[in-house]
This record gives sequence, C-alpha cells and structure tokens, in this order.
Amino acid sequence: MRVTPSSPRGGALARTGTPPRPATTRPRAIRRRGGWLLGALVAVLLVVTAPAAHAEAAYVLAQASSVTQVLNNVRGWLMGILAALATVFLTVGGVRYVLAAGDPSEVEKAKQAFRSAGWGYALAALAPLVVDILARIVGA
Repeated sequence: MRVTPSSPRGGALARTGTPPRPATTRPRAIRRRGGWLLGALVAVLLVVTAPAAHAEAAYVLAQASSVTQVLNNVRGWLMGILAALATVFLTVGGVRYVLAAGDPSEVEKAKQAFRSAGWGYALAALAPLVVDILARIVGA
C-alpha cells in the first residue's frame, strides 16, 4: 500500500509509522475511569437526595435581629474564608518550594503562591474595614 499525505490515513501513518486507532475504541483505563465516575456520581446523588425525600417542615435556626448583626456575620464569614484560602495558598507555595529541588520555574511558581497568600491575608485583615464602609453606606 502506498501512503500519501492526501490519503485518509496517510498523514498519521507517514508521521508515526503506525495507523491511527479508530475513533470508536477507547483505552481500557478510560473505560474503567468512566464507570467509576458514573458510580460515584450515582452514589452522591443518592446520598444528597435521600434526606430531601423525608424532609419535614423547615425551622429557622438563626434570624438576624438587625442589619448590624448581619454585617457582623458577613465580616466573620469573609475573614474566615479569606484566611482559609490564604492558608491553602501558603501551604501550596511551601510544598512547591520544597519539591522544586532548585528548578527556577517551580521556585517562581512557589513565590507566586506566597504572594497570593500574602494578598489573601491582607484582604482578610481589611475585611472589617470593608464591612464598616458597607455599614456606613447602609446606614446601620
């Protein structure tokens, strides 16, 4: 068989020396992973929807009595989320720095993660100021 670039299989055969795999077959690892992911998705859906099937009347556990209390709650959540994300970036940066083994590009990625952690901690520290500004705008 003479292979030319214009033949349907010629381009891939000429480059690699082996014919391309048909589009309908998938590697065995992908088939296994797909079945596992489908099973996990079904399990999660069963766990999430099972309590909803037996749901009773909803009760309000906490209700804010004033706008000030709502803003204080927002400040607490905002500071907590920002500090948690900054800690994750700090951890990722530390792990990258340790595993870099002198590779300049990995060291630079670690430094960028450290900078991101610094910004996160700075924003978490400024969260009370942002909430105070919102309180003044709202008039609370």
